Amino acid sequence: MLHPRYSAPPGGPFRPSRRSVLAGALGVGAATWWPAAPSAYASSAAAGPEVFGCETWGARPPAESVVVLAEPPRRIIVHHTATANVEDYSQQRAFALARAIQNYHMDTHGWIDTGQHFTVSRGAYVTEGRHRSLAELSAGLRQVRSAHCVGQNDVSVGIENEGTYTGVEPPARQYEALVALCTHICGQYSLPPSEIYGHRDFNSTACPGDRLYALLPQLRQNVAARLGVPQGEDGEDGGRSLWNGSAPSEYLPPDLVERELSRHLP
Repeated sequence: MLHPRYSAPPGGPFRPSRRSVLAGALGVGAATWWPAAPSAYASSAAAGPEVFGCETWGARPPAESVVVLAEPPRRIIVHHTATANVEDYSQQRAFALARAIQNYHMDTHGWIDTGQHFTVSRGAYVTEGRHRSLAELSAGLRQVRSAHCVGQNDVSVGIENEGTYTGVEPPARQYEALVALCTHICGQYSLPPSEIYGHRDFNSTACPGDRLYALLPQLRQNVAARLGVPQGEDGEDGGRSLWNGSAPSEYLPPDLVERELSRHLP
C-alpha cells in the first residue's frame, strides 16, 4: 500500500474471451439477487454503471502525472474504507467522501493522488478515484498504476466501499453497485470473476471486513451470472502471496476522514 511499485509475479490467470455487452441493470439485493435472462445482456448498457469522474466530484489535480501501464489488470481487489456506517446516502456525501479520501491520501500519505481506482458509497454512487482510471477502463486495454494494495498496484483494480464491514454487511444498494461495477470491469478487461479478491488476500489487514469478505464468493457468482460466463478458476499463483511488510492495516482512520468530510459538507 505504501509503495506502488511492488508487483505480482509475471504471468496472468486464465481469461475468458472478451465480451462486448454487459449487464447494467441492478438486482434487488445481496441476499435475493437473481441473474437476468441471457436476452437481457443484449439490451443492457455496454458502458456499465454510472461512474462520476474526478472533475465531477471536484478532485484536485494529481501531484504528478499518473502512470498508465502498458498491460491490463489481472484482478480486482475489494476494500472497505473503515469509516462510519452512515445513513446519509446522498450524492453530496459521496462526492465529499471522494474529496476527503483524496486529501487524506495526498496530504497524509504523500501519494500523488487517490490510492484506489474507484469508490462505491453507501448510497451506491460510484466515483472515480485516481485520475484516468475511468478513461482506461472505458478503453479496456490498460490500467493506471495505483496505491491501494502493496504488491498488487501494477496488476489490479482497487475498489473502496464506504463503511466498516467487520460486523455488518453493506447496504443492498451498495452491494448491487459493487456487482455492477465488477461486472463491467471483468467484461472490459476479460477477467474471470474468480479473480475478485479482498485486500486481506494480499496484505496483513482486516480489510474489507469479515462480513464483506464473506460476500466475495457470492459476488463472484453474481458477476459470472450477469456476464453469462463460467466463474473460472484462479491462476496458478492465485495472486495470494501475503505481503507482511510495513503497510497500513486500513486506508482511512475514521476520525481524520470525518474531519475532512465536515469541511466539505454544509
